[in-house]
Amino acid sequence: MKLITRKMPDDFNLFLMGDDHVGNLLRYEKGFDKFLHMVNSKYKGVKAKHNYIIHHGDCLEAICVDDPRYDPVTCTEPIPLEQAKMVISNYKKISDKMLTMLDGNHPHKLHRFGNLTKYICDELGVEYGTWVAKFIFTDKKGRLMFKTFHTHGRKVINSYCDDAKRRKTNMQLILKRHLRDMDGSVALAAKGHSHRLIVSGPEPELYITDDGKDVTQAYTLPQYLDKDFADKKTQKELEKNTKNLYNKDYIHPDHRWYVNTGSFLKSFENGVTSYAERGEYNPVELGFAIAEIRNQTIHDVRPIYL
Repeated sequence: MKLITRKMPDDFNLFLMGDDHVGNLLRYEKGFDKFLHMVNSKYKGVKAKHNYIIHHGDCLEAICVDDPRYDPVTCTEPIPLEQAKMVISNYKKISDKMLTMLDGNHPHKLHRFGNLTKYICDELGVEYGTWVAKFIFTDKKGRLMFKTFHTHGRKVINSYCDDAKRRKTNMQLILKRHLRDMDGSVALAAKGHSHRLIVSGPEPELYITDDGKDVTQAYTLPQYLDKDFADKKTQKELEKNTKNLYNKDYIHPDHRWYVNTGSFLKSFENGVTSYAERGEYNPVELGFAIAEIRNQTIHDVRPIYL
């Protein structure tokens, strides 16, 4: 695990992405272009200079011609070092926004030749996050805002039940089960690898209490701004109350955000037999997620579908 401390502005956007598999013909180039455009643009009232990126691994395909997985039809560049140079070119103009890049199973498969992900990070001037990175985000004065956990991951996420809503819920619960015990002090835990784009948010729960004079009700977490309150005055009041929501030693698993960061690799393409077709995998949604940090706390995490 790599521990990384970063001083951040009170308001910023955190782009959670990965699994772009440079060197694979099925990489969705138009989707990656949209990602680049969003990173370099104002988002939800926050200027582009406060957009930051955490890459969750498998930046390149890294499959050699002597690998059983190698398929010349779906490979645009068979030499991993050349793929690494393509990755460097893709991210060079936004490297100042990249907080880290994690390793992944595809480049790690070639570890006997060296650490390709670290090579890419060194060339970009980006901190190499190893397989697992934990961020300690502080304000400009060094006071803790919140912590986050990030891993490339290994386990897949899937559900085959008959009902669509239950399938979605099942996968959210699987994601939470994969990440909830990794670290108890984080406000957000995210993983890549499974190419699923899943967001599971905190669940405020109703409880009964009293004010010394009467019985009343409350929630284990305050309600979030854009989901529950339309009145701007109420929003500002809530914003003050949620500033230090996540700067604790322990955060209940039901109060955290869980994210599976999606991918930029298509499962199907006309005229090409993909690995997904050979494996009889279900279609997956391409994309990434954006965590919206406002007044030093995570107010929402939105999936961005490509």
